Amino acid sequence: MRVQLQPAYVLHARPWRETSLLLECLTRDHGRIGLVARGVRGARARGGGRAALEPFRLLALDFLLRGELGTLTAVEVGLPLPLSGDALLAGLYLNELTVRLSGRQDPHPALFAAYGEALVRLSAGAALGWTLRRFERDLLGTLGYAPQLEREIDSGAPVLPEEAYVYLPEHGPQRWQGQPGVRVSGAALLALAADREPDAVAQAELRRLLRSLISTVLGGAELRSRRVLGDALRGR
Repeated sequence: MRVQLQPAYVLHARPWRETSLLLECLTRDHGRIGLVARGVRGARARGGGRAALEPFRLLALDFLLRGELGTLTAVEVGLPLPLSGDALLAGLYLNELTVRLSGRQDPHPALFAAYGEALVRLSAGAALGWTLRRFERDLLGTLGYAPQLEREIDSGAPVLPEEAYVYLPEHGPQRWQGQPGVRVSGAALLALAADREPDAVAQAELRRLLRSLISTVLGGAELRSRRVLGDALRGR
């Protein structure tokens, strides 16, 4: 299948053979895809070389897709989003999370839009923690793991902002009565559901909650970029 001018972001790139790259890209209409970019490394690199394929810039890609791995044939380069410091580390976390959770060639235009919005927010200096929580929520939702945020799992009763809950992965919130688990306030759950930035206490609860949900989806595997980002923020 030949695809032209497909909006895309590079999530990860690694050297392949002497002059080429293996790319993981998030595309609007084809989901995450793997591409071989030939001849983009070295003194004779073509098409703008490796610099044209850096993460965090919107691209328009032409490629030939056959089986699991396609071949990049052309690229039109957009302006990069200026990420640095904590925002850069957060962007790397978004990329690793998207690669690890999404499947190859599984289209999710809503995920593409959420990813692009998160990058714009990071580049504009928006609150880092809330930007990550929103993207984690949207990523889980588009991939079929949407967290239950507004109703209790046992009774179906509405979640109440003044109550405390334990969140059971793969199920949802249960009224807290001293049982072990990830404890989260109803106010935090409802804020995430309403896309309303909560206070610092609720944000800390949501960070723990979403970390638990992502860990469940990943089978307990650790994300290297999240550890690096966490170490950087704790070091201040």
